Amino acid sequence: MALQTWLAYFAACWVISLSPGAGAIASMSSGLNYGFRRGYWNAVGLQLALALQIAIVAAGVGAILATSELAFAVIKWFGVAYLAYLGWKQWRAPVGELADAGAVRPLGRPLTLVLRGFVVNASNPKAIVFILAVLPQFLDPARPLLAQYLLMAATMIGVDLVVMAGYTGLAARVLRLLRTPRQQRLLNRTFASLFVAAAGLLALIRRAPA
Repeated sequence: MALQTWLAYFAACWVISLSPGAGAIASMSSGLNYGFRRGYWNAVGLQLALALQIAIVAAGVGAILATSELAFAVIKWFGVAYLAYLGWKQWRAPVGELADAGAVRPLGRPLTLVLRGFVVNASNPKAIVFILAVLPQFLDPARPLLAQYLLMAATMIGVDLVVMAGYTGLAARVLRLLRTPRQQRLLNRTFASLFVAAAGLLALIRRAPA
């Protein structure tokens, strides 16, 4: 891959990652509930799903999923249900008086947070369609494709890790400002509404005609 092509792709990755979506909402929710160090495990799950999606596209299976109405619908409605479930959990998240800036919420297990992030990204069929539409534009068919896909995957995942660190860290800093149950409940319900809104937007997605 030529340097100028990679730079264009690198810039595109920043635009894609910075665009608010279910992954960003999940990262901020994790930072709010668990702080940065624990909540960042969610971002690891997001990247595992992203790596899987890129591998699917590289293997050629992405084209099949993109044109299969049944596969698209199954993945989409699973994603809608899961995002709605996350919204319900966030709405019911426990609140309590924070005595000082060092107080923390109950710890989430890293594996649970990784799995949560993975499902959020993996259950979005539009991501595979999007990757299928974007990645080939930067490929040089005269050069080995595997090496190019590995470079593109590493670039996109690296950028997304940085962006999700920002989202997680921002929410974790907000956590330190919360003192009363009312403030915590308001923020929890705000994120719950965002999860439900993301579920609604995903439900409106239609597979493009073949």
